[in-house]
Amino acid sequence: MALGELIEEESGRITGHRVLNVESGPKVETSFTMRGKVGGQDATDIGTYCTVMREGAEAGVMYGEGQGVITTTDGKGMATWTGQGIGKFTGQGKISFRGSVFYHTSLASGGKLSSINNVVGVFEYEVDEQGNCSVKAWEWK
Repeated sequence: MALGELIEEESGRITGHRVLNVESGPKVETSFTMRGKVGGQDATDIGTYCTVMREGAEAGVMYGEGQGVITTTDGKGMATWTGQGIGKFTGQGKISFRGSVFYHTSLASGGKLSSINNVVGVFEYEVDEQGNCSVKAWEWK
């Protein structure tokens, strides 16, 4: 395995939280909006992910799954993504996730983002105590 080019580098804000379950460990849904570069294009990314606290020896570890839509700022490309990762608290209100992301475009809507169709990436996602978030993803070759 080797990491290739940087596919995505964005930053933005958390736009909302929703508690989905509290019975078997809290399950929380988080939504965000980010802007930056994806596949070399200026883009906007809206997404939602759910996290569940993991039980066991290591406190503060969570599993997350998410999905989203990326559009180029000029409207000439669109892609979707799904991802999953493991996160942990890194300080007061700070969370760091690492995981995999899967990009998809269709022939009709891919446009300027068609280069990331069916690409698998490895990502780093960070959230701070003010609700600022950022992501970097590299192609997994």
